[in-house]
Amino acid sequence: MQHAVRRTGDVARRDRTGQGRMPGAPGRAAAGGRGAGALDNVVRPERKPRTAQGYESVIRLYLIPELGKKRLGKLAVRDVRAFINRVRAQCLCCKHGVDAARDVSRCCALKGGQCCESHPSVRMVQLIHAVLRNALESAVREEVIPRNVAKLVKVGAPKYKVNRGLTVDQARDVLKAARDERLYALYVLALCLGLRRGELLGLRWEDATLVGCRTCDGEGGEVDGAECQNCAGSGVESATLEVSRTLQRVGGALRFVRPKTDDSERSIPLPPVCITALCEHRVKQAAERADAWQDWEDNGLVFPSRRGTPMEPDNLRRSWGRVRAAASLESMRFHDMRHTCVSLLLHLGIAPNVVRDIVGHSDIEVTMTIYAHTSLDDKRAALRKLGDALG
Repeated sequence: MQHAVRRTGDVARRDRTGQGRMPGAPGRAAAGGRGAGALDNVVRPERKPRTAQGYESVIRLYLIPELGKKRLGKLAVRDVRAFINRVRAQCLCCKHGVDAARDVSRCCALKGGQCCESHPSVRMVQLIHAVLRNALESAVREEVIPRNVAKLVKVGAPKYKVNRGLTVDQARDVLKAARDERLYALYVLALCLGLRRGELLGLRWEDATLVGCRTCDGEGGEVDGAECQNCAGSGVESATLEVSRTLQRVGGALRFVRPKTDDSERSIPLPPVCITALCEHRVKQAAERADAWQDWEDNGLVFPSRRGTPMEPDNLRRSWGRVRAAASLESMRFHDMRHTCVSLLLHLGIAPNVVRDIVGHSDIEVTMTIYAHTSLDDKRAALRKLGDALG
């Protein structure tokens, strides 16, 4: 099967019974090999690099070891069901060699040892099943096999947790805690616009269109005097942000790719709080660039590293760790600020289709199903109205 994997671009040929084989691997099917072929011919040209990387991991770690010796034509529903059940029961600690690397083994690799119950998540099981299903569907389209048996095996979908966003007071605490951070403007955009982490790190200054204030001619107000009321002293009357790419780590390297979905490419008008934060950030970045001087590598990024290069996501994670600790929100994830933006906009009565366009959801069902949870205050008010009507 290793030979089959190396020749992923080849099309599985048939033997006399019409059952698929991989070239150079007589007698072996290609349930796993078919997945590898579909990876190069279907997934890589049509999907984003991060998605292709995830598919490759599933094929290498699960499909080839478990199903690589099974003929495509002989693969039955019961084989797929048994495979999925084995995946669910696997101890990831032992499968990936974590326990073997310990000085003293303590997991189910030991004779009579007790498993640490580190099993694949529901989402991981669903992904493994999806990769197999898509690979077999590719084989059906190419008339290598007559039907896709993986479609007949049902795998439960994960249940996403809701109500993970911050309250208004907590969001204010985050901004207060981030005020002295180098990336303060990033947190403002995350909370106000619901941008994803990769979208924030992929922003360029050319993506921001700033229109100078006509009232004060872009001066922001009088020198040593009152600020302009129209632009709140920023000198910018209006601004728009274009979200057109995202930063991801793929194959060990940072890469700029298109956003998650087509709807993720969007234009967002900036509220005054975001305009002010970006203007302040640009001034600070100019000083940072001057301090770095010859070491600065200008990539035109809004939120680069201290040398102007694309920022390592782990560096943002460390910054977020400091902010959430200062705001006493240790259990909150960075992505919860996106949830916060959606939830607060809906709570303020903004139309769901407008909220969807702001945050770049592909479907309004995502906006309403995952994020539009009802608060206790809303429930209390609704039941009070019902009680008043019945009383």
